[in-house]
Amino acid sequence: MFFQKNPFLARWGITTISVLVAAHIVNGISYDSFAALLVAALLLGILNAVLRPVLLLLSLPLLIASLGLFALVINAFLLYFVGWLVASFHVESFGAAFWGGVLISLISMTANVMFGTGGSAIRFEHRKPPRPKNGDQGGSGPVIDI
Repeated sequence: MFFQKNPFLARWGITTISVLVAAHIVNGISYDSFAALLVAALLLGILNAVLRPVLLLLSLPLLIASLGLFALVINAFLLYFVGWLVASFHVESFGAAFWGGVLISLISMTANVMFGTGGSAIRFEHRKPPRPKNGDQGGSGPVIDI
């Protein structure tokens, strides 16, 4: 499959689609041309790979105190920063960046699981239960939960 042969392009494509959806849904995120959208998605992917781990490490106490919700603020900061760096990609406010970051994260997570690109995949298996050994009742005895 294409996604397993070139994971970089797959992740870039997923990020591009996520940013495109966010730009159409969230008021305050826009782009002037499709090339600007591609550049913004590429830059967002690079920043997520390089800068995000450093920011997560530096903000570890806040992440622990907020039960991980501060990661949404970091995502918003990175999206807002991309809007500042790419002239044809516009993020008008931190609020727009926050909701855009939430939406981009949800779409990217879902697509990565569906296509198995982010190192995670869902696999369903149907297995028969194990046969009982000699003298074993096969777990059909009483169950006591305390």
